Amino acid sequence: MSSADQTADTARTSRDPRLDRPWPALWSIVLGFFMILVDTTIVTVAIPRMQADLDTDLSSLLWVTSAYLLAYAVPLLITGRLGDRLGMKTMYMGGLAVFTAASLWCGLSGSVEMLIIARVVQGLGAGMMTPQTMSMITRLFAPEDRGQAMALWGATAGVATLVGPLAGGLLVDGPGWEWIFFVNIPVGVIGLLLAWRNVPRFSRRAHSFDWLGVVLSAAGLFLLVFGIQEGNTYDWGTITDSLQIGPLTTHLPISVPGLIIAGVLVMAAFVLWQALNRREPLVPLTLFRDRNFSVANIAIAMMGATVLTLSFPITLYFQRVMGMSPTEAALMTAPMALVSLALAPVVGKNMTRYNPRWMAVGGFVSLAVGLFWLSRLMTPGASIALLLLPFVLVGLGNALIWGPLSLTATRNLPPSRAGAGSGVYNETRQIGSVLGSAAIATLMNDRIAARITEAVGTGSGGEMPSGGEGSSTTELPEFLYAPFASAMADSLLLPVVLSLVGVVAAFFIGRPVDSGAWAEDA
Repeated sequence: MSSADQTADTARTSRDPRLDRPWPALWSIVLGFFMILVDTTIVTVAIPRMQADLDTDLSSLLWVTSAYLLAYAVPLLITGRLGDRLGMKTMYMGGLAVFTAASLWCGLSGSVEMLIIARVVQGLGAGMMTPQTMSMITRLFAPEDRGQAMALWGATAGVATLVGPLAGGLLVDGPGWEWIFFVNIPVGVIGLLLAWRNVPRFSRRAHSFDWLGVVLSAAGLFLLVFGIQEGNTYDWGTITDSLQIGPLTTHLPISVPGLIIAGVLVMAAFVLWQALNRREPLVPLTLFRDRNFSVANIAIAMMGATVLTLSFPITLYFQRVMGMSPTEAALMTAPMALVSLALAPVVGKNMTRYNPRWMAVGGFVSLAVGLFWLSRLMTPGASIALLLLPFVLVGLGNALIWGPLSLTATRNLPPSRAGAGSGVYNETRQIGSVLGSAAIATLMNDRIAARITEAVGTGSGGEMPSGGEGSSTTELPEFLYAPFASAMADSLLLPVVLSLVGVVAAFFIGRPVDSGAWAEDA
């Protein structure tokens, strides 16, 4: 954008006096952002109870999370542009309204198929909201003030992923699992009122839309996720029986490896199309010329995957092996939330003074060490007090990662690229989450089958015992506690590996354009 255009843009936006009060606007949008991120992890603690109430198997139930993440991820690239064109406030409030209404639908669902459909709609609402939050920060705050604002955004993301299981446990043990969705309704209404009152209207920018890119990215992601998540169910061979994906059914033979290969090829075609599209691609590949943007995207993909992959085996271990209620299982993760909450302001104040590289590297190292330590402790007779200690390291890692990575990704972006850049960054995080969700589903089923076969000499088909209404002690026979605990410990090694990849990516964070604010050399 030329300097003349920037001047004109500033003149147009200055009409709204709320632009001079950025912090009330930020707190208003942070509430909605917090809610949609909580819904990414809040379902995990409810899985055993939902499995019994909905009379379904583990593989089908995990689509409740994967469908939400897929529907969340697919529109991110285009909703950032729609926000620039239709108005960021309009898109944010529209997405929040869709999300809130879909939450009511989720709570009223009486079958897993209906719940999956409702979660898809809920994910679409979340996908409309998320890119607007980072774009608004870029437009509301001057570069010298943006660090504190981005720290709050990053801390919100980190704390929300930890608060989700805690809130879920209390609601599941209290009024029931349906309330993990019903609770969004009053929060959503309050969020809409606050956004209407405090968020300014920004100037709009014309954009063309890459619909072919949308189709390619959606198809590629679905093929990859379905192939990875359902591969173990069909022994990585050909699906010859009728196949049901939520409410959809097909009778055609499908090769699981073929689905994954097709997904890779379609995603490769998507990247090629982005390079060839001379109008306005969904992913401007020129963004990746900035090293910090590139490595921050790799690192946040690892973080998104890590958060999703650690929650499933931990929750199932605490409930099915240790005999905890959903609330007790969720409280085991309390050190994560407390440490993240305590350190978030400290990280926010210092991440513009020091190289965020070392914060992010330290955060990923702390995550990897904490999760590996936890995996070694996961046995039927483990000490409760000892199990709490690794979560301190996991919370430290969360506090050190979200804010510094968000600042690193956006620090060099001009306002004209804010929508595209925030869309790509959030898309990358969601792709990591959805692929991580699919991978942990397959890994858990595989390790359950292997460990139980090893222990008793017969396979269980990789499926969990269906269970009933009570605690996990009534759902899993005691002689299976040890093999099941070992299976969950094995599965927890996946987020350890993902965290180590994050260490490598974060190590390459370099000096940003406005690096004069740093007190430490890059």
